[in-house]
Amino acid sequence: MSIYLDRNTKVLVQGITGKMARFHTKDMIAYGTNVVGGVVPGKAGETVEGVPVFNTMKEAVAQTGAEATLVFVPPPFAADSIMEAADAGIRYCVCITDGIPAQDMIRVKRYMYRYPKERRMVLTGPNCAGTISPGKAMLGIMPGHIYLQGNVGIVGRSGTLGYEAAAQLKERGIGISTSVGIGGDPINGSSFRDILEQFENDSETHIICMIGEIGGPQEAEAAEYIRDHVTKPVVAYVAGLTAPKGRTMGHAGAIISAFGESASEKVEILTAAGVTVAANPAVIGETIANVMQ
Repeated sequence: MSIYLDRNTKVLVQGITGKMARFHTKDMIAYGTNVVGGVVPGKAGETVEGVPVFNTMKEAVAQTGAEATLVFVPPPFAADSIMEAADAGIRYCVCITDGIPAQDMIRVKRYMYRYPKERRMVLTGPNCAGTISPGKAMLGIMPGHIYLQGNVGIVGRSGTLGYEAAAQLKERGIGISTSVGIGGDPINGSSFRDILEQFENDSETHIICMIGEIGGPQEAEAAEYIRDHVTKPVVAYVAGLTAPKGRTMGHAGAIISAFGESASEKVEILTAAGVTVAANPAVIGETIANVMQ
């Protein structure tokens, strides 16, 4: 098994008629992802890359039986698109959109919690690269060719560092079960802890790679969860060791505002929880390979 996606997962693309959405839809279909349609209000009846476009998510889900969706909708409208997906019964949603206002994401999370846990949609992102189960399906903007199928689960706030880890592992002949980008915004759909729980319960994942960065309490919360609940080896890298306090670095959520939010403090917390921490991004693959021996 793999978490969230497999070869049979039926996928929709919200905002599919946009330039970047078209490009990545073509890439996902070429990879083997089962894209069954797209949703853009007012564009019903059109086709993109051979798949039909619908006006609403409810109509698209009813017609296609889709279970997952990828949101390529501009920031002012992205929150409504996510909530529409949840209301339509989608099980897994990846939001690529960067720049969604934090207030909108608070509204999204409150809306999703209206549903009981067994019916609640899982959201990863916004501002993420997506999710890929190599050799099965890709739901996002990552370069699929750098991912080898295997047993390492990757979860990260940074998409490009996730690519770097995947490429380093491929060079060593080490593959990935699933790679999940949770996004770099201060308020996101799923946390490290949420994805760690999925990897802990996934028989195909034997070792976990966690890529964090400065800002926010997520890495500290993940360390506590790893210490108490994760039986598999965990390797981590935390970006931002030289970042000055009080300045946003890259992602909107990458700003140190409290104790435990700097890279050095997060490294200390993770190490105390039994996590093996890579010294720099160039040795992520090497560190994982050493732990696997």
